[in-house]
Amino acid sequence: MLHATIWIPFLIAVLVPLTRRVPRLHAGWTVLAIPVALFLYFLMQIQGVRAGEYTLSTIPWMPSLGINITLYLDGLGLLFALLITGMGALVILYSIYYLNKRTESIHHFYIYLLMFMGAMLGVVLSDNLMVLYGFWELTSITSFLLIAFWHRRERSRYGALKSMLITVFGGLAMFAGFNLLYVMSGSYSIREIITQVDGLTGEPLFIPALLLILLGAFTKSAQFPFHIWLPDAMEAPTPVSAYLHSATMVKAGLYLVARLSPVFAGQSEWFWLISIVGLITLLFGSFKAIKQTDLKALLAYSTISQLGLIMCLLGLGSAAAFFPGTEESVLYAMATTAAIFHLINHAVFKGSLFMVVGIIDHETNTRDLRKLGGLISLMPVTFSVALIGAFSMAGLPPFSGFLSKEMFFTALLNIRDLNVLEVKSWLILFPVIAWTASVFTFVYSMILVFKTFTGKLQKEKLDKVPHEAPLGLLLSPVLLVSLAVIFGFFPNLLSHSLIEPAVASVHYGLLPPAETFPVSIHFWHGWTPEIFMTLGVVAVGVILYRGYSRLKFLEREWKGRDSLNRLYDGSLVLMERGSARLTSLYMTGSNRHYLLYIFGFFILALGSALLGAEGITLGMSHYAPLSLYETVVVAVMLLAALAVPFAKSRVNAILFTGAVGYMVTLLFVIFRAPDLALTQMIVETVSVILFLMCFKYLPKLKTVKERSGFRLPNLLIAVGVGLTMTVIALAAMGSSPFPAISEFFLKESYSLAGGKNVVNVILVDFRGFDTLFEIMVLAVASLAIYGLVNLRMEPGVSGRIPGEKRENRALLLRSNDVILRTMSKVIVIIIITFSMYLFFAGHNQPGGGFIGALMTSAALVLMAIAFGMDTVRKVLPLNYRMITAVGLLIAILTAAGSFIFGAPFLSHSFGHFMLPVMGDTELATAVLFDLGVYLAVVGVTMNIIFTIGGDE
Repeated sequence: MLHATIWIPFLIAVLVPLTRRVPRLHAGWTVLAIPVALFLYFLMQIQGVRAGEYTLSTIPWMPSLGINITLYLDGLGLLFALLITGMGALVILYSIYYLNKRTESIHHFYIYLLMFMGAMLGVVLSDNLMVLYGFWELTSITSFLLIAFWHRRERSRYGALKSMLITVFGGLAMFAGFNLLYVMSGSYSIREIITQVDGLTGEPLFIPALLLILLGAFTKSAQFPFHIWLPDAMEAPTPVSAYLHSATMVKAGLYLVARLSPVFAGQSEWFWLISIVGLITLLFGSFKAIKQTDLKALLAYSTISQLGLIMCLLGLGSAAAFFPGTEESVLYAMATTAAIFHLINHAVFKGSLFMVVGIIDHETNTRDLRKLGGLISLMPVTFSVALIGAFSMAGLPPFSGFLSKEMFFTALLNIRDLNVLEVKSWLILFPVIAWTASVFTFVYSMILVFKTFTGKLQKEKLDKVPHEAPLGLLLSPVLLVSLAVIFGFFPNLLSHSLIEPAVASVHYGLLPPAETFPVSIHFWHGWTPEIFMTLGVVAVGVILYRGYSRLKFLEREWKGRDSLNRLYDGSLVLMERGSARLTSLYMTGSNRHYLLYIFGFFILALGSALLGAEGITLGMSHYAPLSLYETVVVAVMLLAALAVPFAKSRVNAILFTGAVGYMVTLLFVIFRAPDLALTQMIVETVSVILFLMCFKYLPKLKTVKERSGFRLPNLLIAVGVGLTMTVIALAAMGSSPFPAISEFFLKESYSLAGGKNVVNVILVDFRGFDTLFEIMVLAVASLAIYGLVNLRMEPGVSGRIPGEKRENRALLLRSNDVILRTMSKVIVIIIITFSMYLFFAGHNQPGGGFIGALMTSAALVLMAIAFGMDTVRKVLPLNYRMITAVGLLIAILTAAGSFIFGAPFLSHSFGHFMLPVMGDTELATAVLFDLGVYLAVVGVTMNIIFTIGGDE
């Protein structure tokens, strides 16, 4: 069931477009059931996790590489899973009323949102670092799609690209850090790496791994100086901001730091980097928030500030690792408790505030503080929600934010006594900086509420008269702020159920054995320093709020973009210009130059590798004698190849090239390789036709007298490639230290895969990954051809080249030969029947999906030549791009279906069954995979042919 929680959002995302068929049904209502069901499932796991019953589930994926889809549900994973699904449900409910069904692409929105939800669940539940990284990058891709949802807006595209570039940059650094951990530990499993910590800390790669992983965490959680992507991401619709930028995506970096704390927490670099970066981010974000005039920008910087606060607490909590198993570890682990509690509180109050800003924007058509004011009488419910959310964010009683802010102050005061780092005098700055940032937090919280809802209503600056939002928009934020009140008065609802198990996961193995680390949160602890710090925040905050508009350093009008944004923009411009100049040096538009580069590098790379390798011997013996047939075929093949460069026309060059291919087909026949012979023959036939079709896109052939200096490089490259390939082939035959793998395939093809045709078994089973990626590459290539050809067409005219008459184009693929048309009616049926035979017999006889698809394509090409493309379209009105997609989907689903049975990806099964009429029949799942290959290849081939040579 744990794996289902991840895959269900992706599966439903695929089915979302089907809701278009029910026009009166808003897609959001269907999608809403998914996060609600998942939230209820995770709620039911609280009791078991609290009792220490952790859930572990593994599906083999690439066992030989140590990469399996292993999911692990402990206290930390459960907390984040509840945040992801719970906030997801409220955001989807909010979006149903926020997004306009008629004008918005809501189906796309819910597809992206469900994919993001599944990816985030994959991040927080994965035990395998490589799987975690895959889901991590998927969150960047899906967030890019969500931020750019209003893609016609330039700022939306800019913000989406910025967020993806920065987070993917950090993700790649994190990927390198994960691999360094693997090099040191020999495992990608987080649990196994934790058990080896004592042996890893002295490794020279340990600190580089720490730095690279923190780079990924800092970029994802918008820590200074990587925070610059978050304000621009506010161009996303408000539901996206409320979900990604308050509760989920930006928390992924915090999750990573918490999850890997048992590995790195004993290092002083970990403590200092996380604590200082978090503290700087807290101060910088809170100061910048005061300067904003846009409500979402204000919330963006406040989010940066709050993320810095939680990051700082996680850093302070890592000090517990300096005193493992002692009372001091319990004292410093209190900072982690505060981090977990504030993480929950932040999701609650920030999610509600984003929704409030969305309501204001929805009802007034503006988020500009300079145009707002006096809304309290018109929108009293919205004001109440904003008041509770802002007061909780400011850390004021009686709301839950006050409790976690007090715990933050406690952690800062405790850290002053930390002596192990020998810099105790500097630690006194931590509470001072944090207190200053808290003052700014109070100020921007008051600005958010009172500058928006109090004062004079400026109707002349608003596009429409505001009024209270409908119940549908209010329901989600009201539920969230209700939690801020409930958790404030009854904080121990969370203490024992969620916070304790999460803290235990973060400090795994560090607390005293007998210490259960009980968490107890109360409002009043007496007149403590924390209370006086809070009173000071309020007093100074009120003074600054009343006079901040008159203080120059707090001026709200921020003129221009700050230096970090200018650095980002300048870097992009510099890289674009530099890459353009570098590319212009070698992209000359000459195919001959490109081939010189490719083959020259080929010769240098492989030639130097062969020369530098030891123990290379050329296999020059044990060859069978040449027969007369082989000699004649090879001679014709060589003559045809030599004739190509001397051909006077393109048609002759193509025919000579085809002759080379057909001679290779004859060699396969002589060597008794029917599968290869069939494939080569059909590929050559279709290739020759495609070459002929391409004539209409080429300029008239001209004889160019080249300078003699240009011919020598051509000769050197041609001879060099031939010699290099010959030497490689001989070296492979004479120097391989391993026995031929062909013996394994011949011996095991039937016992392991149920097929007697070794070639087909290799394609669909033993090397199924290769085949899967090959058809994907073919699909991408066919779509690229379709796009490139259509870009050359006149607007509004399908399939026409500018300045070209239609009748001239039709000559390429239309024949008026009555005999050809008559014979084709019979021959096409024979070829298609034969292709079906090849497909179904391919697992045990020569054939298979690939050959069958090429044969079917050849039949369709013959129809096109005989009757024209229009006739083929009328007889078979098929969308070949859709057929390609269906083929890929069948292949992927068949490959992934092995997960259901606990087998690695692309595992196949076979067996014998008694069927009516047919009797004892062997059935294999590989046939389904072959069906996907068949459909994909037919779709690719016909899409290319119809694109390049089709009539209008």
